[in-house]
Parts: sequence; structure tokens; C-alpha cells
Amino acid sequence: MPTCDNCNNKWSWKQTIKKITTLDPAMTCPYCDEKQYQTQKSKMKSSFFYPIVLSPLLIQVFFDIPGTILLSLIPILSILVLLFYPFLVETSSKEEYINFFEDKQ
Repeated sequence: MPTCDNCNNKWSWKQTIKKITTLDPAMTCPYCDEKQYQTQKSKMKSSFFYPIVLSPLLIQVFFDIPGTILLSLIPILSILVLLFYPFLVETSSKEEYINFFEDKQ
């Protein structure tokens, strides 16, 4: 679970879900009302969950499993990802960006 950079309070699972399901990248700490941002490291870790949801489509390519079973797996896997996602969220008090054009000398 994320911990606030400012007040060091740990967010609950429910608070984290509420914060990450908004379109605003800033998440306001429920304890001190300071803005927090998901770290790039945390975003990278959580990006590995997305292919899990689409894995039934890949399974169908290699195995002859009925489509109804595979399509019913997608909502189940989506719920599982949603349940575990808050455990990977890490926050920082400053917003980080990926710099693709960084000069390497």
C-alpha cells in the first residue's frame, strides 16, 4: 500500500482504489491533503498486470478452448488485477516524468 511522502501514513486498500480510479494523476493524501503522485518505478511494476487480463486471447491461439470460457476469464482476471494493484502503488510528493530524450554523455 502507498505511504504518504509528507505525513508517512499508510493508505488503506479502499483509499488507494478511490485515488487510482480517477483521471487526475495527482492523488490527494486522505490524511494530510497533500498531493501525491505515483512513482515511475511503481507504474512500471503495475504495467506487467495489463497483459494478464488479455492472456486468454493468447491462450486461445495455442489451445482449443471454447470462446465462452476464455471470454469469461477476462472479467475474472480484471477483478484479480484490481484487487492486487493497490499493493504495487508507491507514491512520491513530486511528479516524475519519463525523459525519452535525455542527453547521455
